[in-house]
Parts: sequence; structure tokens; C-alpha cells
Amino acid sequence: MPPKGMRSLCFSPETPSFRRSVSPPIITSLSSNHRRRLSESTVELTIDAAAILFAKWDVERPPYARARVTSLFYKSKTEAMSFIRTVNDLHKIMHFLANDRGSGSEKLSQAQRLLQIAMKRLQKEFYQILSMNRAHLDPESVSTRSSRTSTQSSMSDYDYDVSPDNQIGAVGDSISEVEEVSFMAMSDLKLIADCMIACGYAKECAQIYTSIRKSIIDEGIYKLGIEKLRSSQTNKMEWDVLKLKIKDWLEAMEISMRTLFTGERILCDFVFSSSDSIRESCFSEITKDGAVALFGFPEVVAKAKKSPPGKIFRLLDMYKAISDNRQEIETIFSFESTSAVRTQALNSMTRLSESVRSLLSDFESTIKKDSSKSLVPGGGFHPLTIYSMKYLTFLADYSSILTATSSDWPAPAKSSPRESHFYSPVSFASPASAISARISRLMLALVCKLDSKAKRYKDDAVSYLFLANNLQHVISMVHKSNLQYLLGKEWIVKHEAKVTRFAENYERLAFGDVFASLPKHPTAPMKPGEAKECFRKFNISFEAAYWKQISCVVPDSKLRDQIKASIGRKLVAVYQKFFDFHKSTIGDEKSITLFIRFYPEDVGDYLSDLFLGKVGPGSPSSFSS
Repeated sequence: MPPKGMRSLCFSPETPSFRRSVSPPIITSLSSNHRRRLSESTVELTIDAAAILFAKWDVERPPYARARVTSLFYKSKTEAMSFIRTVNDLHKIMHFLANDRGSGSEKLSQAQRLLQIAMKRLQKEFYQILSMNRAHLDPESVSTRSSRTSTQSSMSDYDYDVSPDNQIGAVGDSISEVEEVSFMAMSDLKLIADCMIACGYAKECAQIYTSIRKSIIDEGIYKLGIEKLRSSQTNKMEWDVLKLKIKDWLEAMEISMRTLFTGERILCDFVFSSSDSIRESCFSEITKDGAVALFGFPEVVAKAKKSPPGKIFRLLDMYKAISDNRQEIETIFSFESTSAVRTQALNSMTRLSESVRSLLSDFESTIKKDSSKSLVPGGGFHPLTIYSMKYLTFLADYSSILTATSSDWPAPAKSSPRESHFYSPVSFASPASAISARISRLMLALVCKLDSKAKRYKDDAVSYLFLANNLQHVISMVHKSNLQYLLGKEWIVKHEAKVTRFAENYERLAFGDVFASLPKHPTAPMKPGEAKECFRKFNISFEAAYWKQISCVVPDSKLRDQIKASIGRKLVAVYQKFFDFHKSTIGDEKSITLFIRFYPEDVGDYLSDLFLGKVGPGSPSSFSS
């Protein structure tokens, strides 16, 4: 006797499977006219044919248990198609008998027993096809095949004709032999699934599918290194360890979206295309846990308390990975039962965005609170300048991602009066302009901090050279990176002008006494005593300036050449004229040696050795001699 509830499950006219079932070749319609024409002999023939075929493939038949009969679909595809066709015929007969009060219950019970035998065989076949074709049904193979022939076109072209002459169908002609194995396995699975669902065995079919496919997906998740972490675990990890996990996650994200989840969704949609509810429940149960773990990792990392300098870039990498796949996530996990996956991906993006904003604020605070009191020898690059610009140039490479993350950021706090003196507010009309404004604000914080550090130098000339050097480095890094597009030409021109002013102030303070030692009109007539006094003042002031500035450095070659050229124009040219015109007024050779210590070419040589941070060809002894 059939198990309790089988009759109501299989034979209710309201069962959806009957409305979806395909009409068999023997019984083409169950209309009232055809029911009247259906003879008892036709019912008996159908049941007898089913009994003979099903007995041959009965999984509980003793010969089968002893001989371990191979798969029906593997041994003979023609006989497998006949088996499916017979099941469909039997199912229609059962439907007819259940609704025909004139028929006896004995035939119906016999048909029910035969259907159970057939379903056990199909369950076995379904399991074997899934198990034996793990390599051909792996997500990568399925997703690769689908890239050449979409699932929808495959289903429409193949049309699941069960005739022996159409085992592959139109799609089979266009795919390679390797892909054909995958397609045949998918097609066989779909035939069995359609048949079992139509006969009321959807639950058994789904359980088999879910059990095997979930193990494959879980194995793939494990091999990709995806694990569910807690904040307490990440807080205990060293940054280098966590950074490696982030790198692994980025690779896992790419593979999962390209093959793992994509392939499983394609296969699930294909096999269970006849039932939306089954394909949804199967796909959800198979992938939900792994997907939530995958998309939950960035949120846990974003919450980690450790905030090393490079963390923001790894967070932006993860944000970009999710953002780039946002549409695919919405499509693959479009079911209501997988809404938790979509929500987790969105939550991670939100948390990453918040963490990025917090880290930018921390970076600005780090600049403003820098308390290092050591002075850079010679007014060279300050470590804060080098670190900050390296950070900002990397940050500029993420400008598009920063723009995406900043859509819900609040406007920054108002600048202090001192900052407002240097800062021109930027409109926040769009996310792109908002990022430009924030970068500009960070640059402002750096410039203001450098200004305060320059005041620590006791020598005002070196203070201005420090500002010129560091601001020139800032501008140079802006030119070499995407910062130039975020800050704009106006910002660059404005700060280049500042560098020029700083350099001019340095020249004025460092060599002002040397310039003043020479007459405004170097070729004007002078008495011998006046000429000697001018040479004496020049000797003293130039030597003093040289030794005071010889330790100064200008790392940027372009700025170094500009400063040297400017000093040379103001000093060497004037001194050359003065020297040529008044040398003869000094007196004899002994007087010339006594009063003229620097020839014009010597002055040029000494100037050329400046700003390298080392003593040039001149030396105390050479000066004194």
C-alpha cells in the first residue's frame, strides 16, 4: 500500500505539478472527451509496460543488489528516455484513475507501487549523476559553458525533447566535446528533476541536490580561505596577518563571483527551471552561509581596533571589490530567501565607508597633532611631509572609490581662523567635489603644520628655505599623481607662487649683506680707498654667508637650480662688473692679493657648491689664504 498521504499528494487536481506536467505520447489530453475514449486495455497496457521496465531497474531487486547495476542514464540514454516517458504515461494514468470513480482501486494501488519503484530509481540516478560528474558540474565549468551559451537559450533550444534522436539538441552542436559532457549531465538532471517534481517527489529531489551541491560549495569556500571571523579574533591579530587575510579575501571574492556562486546559480536555475520555489530554496540553502561569511569579512575587518597607516587602502580595496560586483550580487542573490546576503554586502560597504571616513579624520588629526620638535638639518624635507605626501598620493589613486564612499558623508567641520587664511572653501555639490575638498583640507593641514615647524628655526633664512623645500616637494608629488586632478590647476599655481616667495625671502635674508656690500652702480667712479673698502666688505659678507649656508640643502634639483641662478644673476654679474672696473684702482699686485680674495669665477664656483649639504671646493684654509 502507498504511504499515508501519497494519494492526496499525487492525485489532487490542485497539485501544481499536474498543471505543469508534460503530456505523454500515449495520452495526449485529459479532457472529458478523451477520458471517455480511454479504454481499460490502454490503462492495463500502460501499467504492464511500466511494470516490465521498472522491474528491470528496481533498486531493491535482489539481482541489482548483488550485481551493482550501473546507472540507467550511463548505460543507455535511449532506455533512460523511455523510462522517463513511461513514468510520465503512468503518472497520467494515475491521475485519470484517481478522478474516474468507475475504476477500481486495485489498478491505482498497483500504479502507485510502480511509481514508487520508478522514483527510487530516479533518486538513485539523480544522486549518481551529481556524484559522478562533480568535475564537470563544478561551478567554474558551468559558468564557463554559460559564457558561450546562456542558460535561457540552452533551455529554449534544447526544449528537452526525450526522443532518442535528440539527446544533445541544437545547443550540443555548438559546444565543444568537453563542454558537451557538462551539458549532458545538466540535461539529464533537469529531465529527472522535471519528472520527479511533476510526480510529487520534489522534496526528495531537492534534498539530494542540496546535500551534494552544498558540499561542493562549502569545499570551495574552504579552499578559498573564507572563514567567519569575530571582531575579538581580528583585534588579536597582528596587522601583517590580517593583511594577508585581506589579500586572500580579495582573491576569493573574485573567484566566488566569477565562478563559484555564478556557476551554482546557473546550474540550479537550469535543473529546477520548472519550479521557482524549489530552485530558490535549493540555491539559498546551498550558498547562503558561504556568501554571508564572504561578504561579512570586510565588516569585521572595518570594525577592528587596529588602525595602521596602510589600513585605509586595504579597506578601499575591499569596498571596490564589493562595489564592482554589486550588480552581480543583486542578480545572483535576487531571491527573497537570500536577502540576508544582499543585506550583508550592503552592511559591509556601509561599515567600510564609515571606517574610511574615520581613518581620514585620524590622518588629519595626526598631522595637526604632530609634536616632533627636532629640526631638519639644512631646512630639508621633514619626515611628516614625506609620509603625508606618500599617503595622499596613494589616496588619490582611490579617488573614484573615495567618491563612491563619500555619498553619505557629512560636510567637514569649519576651519580654524588660521586655516581659513590659507584655505578657500570648495563646494560639496557632488561627491567628487566633496573628495577634492577633503583632500584640499588635508593638504591645508599639512601646509599649516609645516608653517608652524618652520618657526622653530632660529635662522629666518633657513626657515624660509625649509618652507620652500617642503612645499616644493608637496607640489612635485601633486604633479606626479592624481592629486593634480583633485586639487586643480588653480591650487598648483597658487602654491608654486608661494614657493617662489619663500625662495626670494631666503635669498634676501641669506645673501642680503653680500648684495648690500656692492654698490648699486658697480661701474661708477671710486677713489682707491672706497674701492678697497667695498672689496673688504664683500670678502667678509660673502665668506660669512657661504659658511652659514653651506650646510643648507635643496633636495629638488629644479628648485636648487632656480635659487642658484637667481643668486648668480644678482651677485656674480654685479661683482664681475665691479671687479673689472675697479681692480686697477687697488694698486700693485701685493695690494690686489690683499684686498681681492674672490675672483668672479671663484664666486660662481662657491655658489655652485651650495645646497648640497656638504663643503665644496672652498675651505677655511683656502679662504684665509
